[in-house]
Amino acid sequence: MKLLRNVMAPLLLVLAGAAMACTAESGRQRVPLLELYTSEGCDSCPPADHWLSMLSVRGVSPHRVLALAFHVDYWNHLGWTDPFARPEFSERQRDAARRNRARLVYTPQFLLDGADYRRSRLRDDFSERLAAIGSRPAGAFIRAGIHGKDPQQSLHLTVNGIDPAHRSLARVYWAIYENRLASAVSAGENRGKRLEHDAAVRHLAGPYTTNAEGILALAAPLRKERNWKIADLHLAIFVQQAATGETLQALSLPWCTHGH
Repeated sequence: MKLLRNVMAPLLLVLAGAAMACTAESGRQRVPLLELYTSEGCDSCPPADHWLSMLSVRGVSPHRVLALAFHVDYWNHLGWTDPFARPEFSERQRDAARRNRARLVYTPQFLLDGADYRRSRLRDDFSERLAAIGSRPAGAFIRAGIHGKDPQQSLHLTVNGIDPAHRSLARVYWAIYENRLASAVSAGENRGKRLEHDAAVRHLAGPYTTNAEGILALAAPLRKERNWKIADLHLAIFVQQAATGETLQALSLPWCTHGH
């Protein structure tokens, strides 16, 4: 019996860890959304892509900010077709520009908490900005889990706890994103370069609205393409205020192949 207990104990720990990886809940502190609009056809974009990739190295985890890279398609006609670009990502950037009364869209562009964010060359205020946003209480509560086994899996999502003042304009999105991507670019402004990407959005769903009580309960099938690497896939869920782009709450969890 002692030998059996010694064998079973680490097994139970592994199973518990696996189950935990399939579910996630947001906390009391607000987590903002950081959006990068980028393209492999843009020669000024690789430094922005690298800065985004280095956030985790600097200790900026998804518990502080949900960072997502949206590859736009309006560079595709200039010599190189970005394999990660989607027209809906370009339209999302245009929607943000209209909301912020900007005259044009450009790459690379960062949006932090719905507003244009430009990094200063003299002083890096990013941590200060995150601390200020994180000091505010969460504007929504998110619970997410992956159910079923690969290849028949689904996302089960619950959003609630939205302040009555924001319920009518609360918009919920979920996304699949992938880390550790790379391209050998053979044309366009980045010809001859090997470009690396993290947090590249592969799929975006939404916006969804809540009911009159500020609650959304959603089950959606999870489909992935053959060239997506399961070990590098994550799910992201975020709730935004439609009029301002302010993040009410954001959450991410790694993809797992052994959901509930």
